[in-house]
Amino acid sequence: MVAVVVLAVATLAFASVAVSAENPPRPGTDESDLDVNETATLWSKAPNECLSEAEYAERYDESRTAMQELGDCTDLTFKEPPDTAERWTAYDYESLEGGDTETSIYPSHAELTDSVLIADAHATTFAVQPSTRTHLDANETVHYIAPEGTLRGFVDYRVRLDSNSSVQNHGIDEVRLLHDDDVIETVGGTQTPTFEYAFDHGGSATLTLEADITARVEQDLGNETELVTDQVIVSQDLDIEVYDLQATVYHASYPNGDSGVAIYQDQPWHGYTLSDDGEAKVRGVWRYYTARDTGWDELTHSTRASRETVTSDALPVYVHAYPSELGPRTEPIRDGPNILEVWGTESSSPESAIHENIDIEVVSEAYTRSDGLALRYEDIERDAVAVDGIVRGVSADIVEPDGGSEREIRESDLSVEIIKSNATAVTLQVELRDAETGTPIMLENPFDLPRFSLIGHESRQGYITIGDQQVRTDITGTAEVTVTQPGIYTAEYHPGSWRSHSPAYLGDTATETWHPLATPTGWFTLLVDVVRYALPFAVALYAAKRIGTFLQMRDTL
Repeated sequence: MVAVVVLAVATLAFASVAVSAENPPRPGTDESDLDVNETATLWSKAPNECLSEAEYAERYDESRTAMQELGDCTDLTFKEPPDTAERWTAYDYESLEGGDTETSIYPSHAELTDSVLIADAHATTFAVQPSTRTHLDANETVHYIAPEGTLRGFVDYRVRLDSNSSVQNHGIDEVRLLHDDDVIETVGGTQTPTFEYAFDHGGSATLTLEADITARVEQDLGNETELVTDQVIVSQDLDIEVYDLQATVYHASYPNGDSGVAIYQDQPWHGYTLSDDGEAKVRGVWRYYTARDTGWDELTHSTRASRETVTSDALPVYVHAYPSELGPRTEPIRDGPNILEVWGTESSSPESAIHENIDIEVVSEAYTRSDGLALRYEDIERDAVAVDGIVRGVSADIVEPDGGSEREIRESDLSVEIIKSNATAVTLQVELRDAETGTPIMLENPFDLPRFSLIGHESRQGYITIGDQQVRTDITGTAEVTVTQPGIYTAEYHPGSWRSHSPAYLGDTATETWHPLATPTGWFTLLVDVVRYALPFAVALYAAKRIGTFLQMRDTL
């Protein structure tokens, strides 16, 4: 007779015992292919003891390298995403082992499931590599994963048994990896499933590790036996961002032979390369460190009678990115590319979100999380332009923008002249034209609709300053300004970014001088003013002389 019955779950007393070991392992005590200097950089979340050489030798009866000594005192960071996290994780995963029929092993953050015959069942992601956990600000950390990589998982459970029961069979039937509820790969039953994945496009997504677990138990009921069959589906969701970096690149040639390039991408970026030899480049704001996932520091061994917590032998390590600079910088430092414009998002410092044991130079104030840069350099090799990502091994696909990537830059011709004047004011006319064709350059927006300057936008941005005023030319390329103070007036054309215009223009300046004495009217007005202001003094002087003469006549009488 075969039947499925529901068993009552007995309340059992569990003992929890912590078993400690050295965690994370000391460099040189593992059998990975990382040398001691590489493993010394892995453990940024570990407390920085900063033991002296004598203290270290006394404690461990051995010496250490200079890198180990530095790693004991502070946390080591990287200019680019290192491969050590992935290499260590692949090595340490081999030491992860599941329990037997009566024992389930799980990390503290596992999502446990109990059913009729199965207890403490879980499917937990061990690591996804290559990937980078990016600290964008105090409230947002994004887990970026490469479009192609490896997900490693851990599945375990135990079978509920009593004195009248015996196990007929049990096991993990199937383990699946899902991408937004779509199954992308399936492997046979194993406690340590590994998936090689490849995604066609990027963006926010949920990866789900899912497993089917089955158990069949025979129960002795005295006169007869019953077979009880049970199955559970266990899973864990992981919110990630598939880091499929794409960049839109615009090129321009300046009249003097310099090259211009504008690069835009909508995800954090590591750096730009602008020459075949790799010498001309731009570094973004991001720097990197490696740290273990502390959720795997301990594993619980659970049986029907007890729970025992032990130090885990398997520690996944991740690359972390953090902003270390207030803005991008170019290399070579002195004669490298010139950054014309940076556009992006103003973000708060992620300093408060960094683990308390981590000692790094993260920005302590707001910074610009740039979406792109406009650059000028004497020689940008177009075929060599590359955009490297913050996830190891990921470089951007270069996308051809709508309307083409080429922008023409021309010289502008700005002039200013006096067209109307009187004794108290003068009207200046500024004129802006294409230096090559003489075509008027119109800056005025006829629709008066301010718009954000996007790449490829057709309206022309820019303005002209003269004195303390700002003007824009009309369809004839002219604008008028009235000034009342004598002086030298310099008009300057501030063109919009060449990214937004084709053709684009370089700025120009022109100067005009005005003084009232420079006109006949000014001289006549000056004469009238002199007479008008001098007349009271002349009358007073005449009166004084008359009084003086009168007094002299009195003295002679």
